[in-house]
Amino acid sequence: MKILCCTYRDWANQIYKVLEYHFKEHEFIIIDSKEKLSYQDIEAQNPDLILWYGWSWIIPKKILDKYYSVMLHPSPLPKYRGGSPIQNQIINGEKESAITLFKMNGGIDTGGIIFQEAFQLQGGIQSIFQTITSIGIKLSKVMIENFSTLVLTPQDESKATYYKRRTPDQSEITIDEICNSTAEELHNKVRCLQNPYPNAFIRCKDGTKLYITDSHL
Repeated sequence: MKILCCTYRDWANQIYKVLEYHFKEHEFIIIDSKEKLSYQDIEAQNPDLILWYGWSWIIPKKILDKYYSVMLHPSPLPKYRGGSPIQNQIINGEKESAITLFKMNGGIDTGGIIFQEAFQLQGGIQSIFQTITSIGIKLSKVMIENFSTLVLTPQDESKATYYKRRTPDQSEITIDEICNSTAEELHNKVRCLQNPYPNAFIRCKDGTKLYITDSHL
């Protein structure tokens, strides 16, 4: 089987490299940036499976219709569809999330679910990335091993929620937040905005910004 792997995120690239090492009987083609991806190349490669883990750009419907395409989304879909799922969950006070593998169909995280496994939203963002990577490897292995017999579970649209991708300005901790938030709420904002995301910051009187990259309760 020929498997095309597309990403620009380190955690997703780690998953791909483990899969490539584990499944030596399959051919893996890893694309690690948007600039290296050509849809003409996709058609020339004619893969049996395309993995789009952590991909942020719209993929043409003709590609999704022609090639079996799978996304890894770190939320308990259909909840928290859309951008910045980890940040939005933590800032909303969620304690538990899930890793979801689903077959893409052109909608915003709307395709049939292949596998879903819960995990705890504990620790800093790097610790969460490690958990996403570990579960992503496990679920991806099972998916590839059982590719010819996969069964999709439709998402329950009545439970769907959508969130937009967060912008750098939303990383500001405002005076209102300091006055009206608990320490845990502010800690959650700091820990989910650690590198590589736009760090939490306080805007100072001279226009400078004080960035807060870590905190504890």
